[in-house]
Amino acid sequence: MLLFVLGSTATKIILLILSLSILIVLHELGHFIPAKLFGTRVHKFYLFFDFLFPFPNIANFTLFKKKIGDTEYGIGWFPFGGYVQIAGMADETQDAETLKNTPPQPWEFRSKPAWQRLIIMVGGVTVNMVLAMVIFTGLLWKYGEEFLPMKNAVNGVMIIDSLGYQLGLENGDKIIAVDHQPAGNFEEFQKDLVLNNAKSITVNRNGQQVELPLKAGFISKLIKQKKATVILPRVPSIVGEVQAGSGADKAGMKKDDMIVAVNDIPTPFYDQVKAMIMDNKGKPVKVSVERKGQVVALQGNISKEGLFGFGTKLYPEILKTERVDYNLPAAITGGIQKAFSTLANYFKSLKMLFTSKEVKVKDSLGGFISIGKMFPETFDWEAFWTLTAVISVILAFMNILPIPMLDGGYVIFLLYEMVRGKPVGEKVQQYAQSVGLFIILGLLLFANGMDVVRAIFH
Repeated sequence: MLLFVLGSTATKIILLILSLSILIVLHELGHFIPAKLFGTRVHKFYLFFDFLFPFPNIANFTLFKKKIGDTEYGIGWFPFGGYVQIAGMADETQDAETLKNTPPQPWEFRSKPAWQRLIIMVGGVTVNMVLAMVIFTGLLWKYGEEFLPMKNAVNGVMIIDSLGYQLGLENGDKIIAVDHQPAGNFEEFQKDLVLNNAKSITVNRNGQQVELPLKAGFISKLIKQKKATVILPRVPSIVGEVQAGSGADKAGMKKDDMIVAVNDIPTPFYDQVKAMIMDNKGKPVKVSVERKGQVVALQGNISKEGLFGFGTKLYPEILKTERVDYNLPAAITGGIQKAFSTLANYFKSLKMLFTSKEVKVKDSLGGFISIGKMFPETFDWEAFWTLTAVISVILAFMNILPIPMLDGGYVIFLLYEMVRGKPVGEKVQQYAQSVGLFIILGLLLFANGMDVVRAIFH
């Protein structure tokens, strides 16, 4: 078990580093290419920092570097992002005061027209959004989309976390509506609750329509515990695999057996089978299975840990899912729509920090640990690229925020210059950059600090 945990954690770390490396390099390439096109020199192009960010003169060393033309390409030691050092531009590697004491050169950023500087600055976020569109397009074209309409969860829901019970749900409830609007896809249910700050759920319970008001603070709990899902579609317990040497194996259980009873008590659904097994830890049990139309009685032993040694088929293999396949033109359209809907959902989730009493900043923000946990435990490339596309959209949004030291901060200064015909005063820019750096560092420390706190106390 320990080896499995270490292996899954290592895989998550590898996928996190790979994803962020791709996004950082392409983001910086978005600045690099227009800078070169406009005849601006770029001194450095680095994945990760070759100094202790944000202190450009501390711990300066690289893991790899090579100079080609005017540009030094390299990999830094501090895995906190990356950068391009554009000649004549005040950023995290060179301050405005240093530039002030040297005359402008024609190949420098500060000597270029404002419209060219604007294109250079928005290049990074543009690449991030285009990359997300390309990835989503590729995913739709290759994999299509498979989903379970809520109406096709014919056996209702199965609760897999205590938060499901706090919703007021019971095993077997059929979800009809959220805030009196027809429920959509099962996979989108929990996201809809959070993004719409839902107030109620309507279910069909034993043939009766029941409205379940969400208790105050529930959305906050859902966000705080960061559960991917608290319910699954309720399904019969159909055996997908049997562990060699387990109680199930010794009892003669086989793949595709459907468990119908435990100790002669009917258990038509997986949650019922699971409950019966947990109630009989360390005991012998009689398990009745349906095999090729015949009921077969098996005798086996459950371990002290409550394990019988079989895995069940997942709901897409049992319930009637719907699938949409895409040709290339449709995938392109769908990919663009998916990128912008991801952006809209992220904006909506951030907006809730300021408009909803349910959502707390300390519960919602996360750093590298939170991001890493979202990656799959195996090299699942569909999941990897989906998550990479989502993070790319988030990076685009965060970088275009009008905070000095971010791309959006420079854009505000440039728009002011283009409207007024003169740049923002140097003193104002210096103070703004200091404030921006303070905000950025504060957010980074807070988000990653909360990750550490959660890791220690949860």
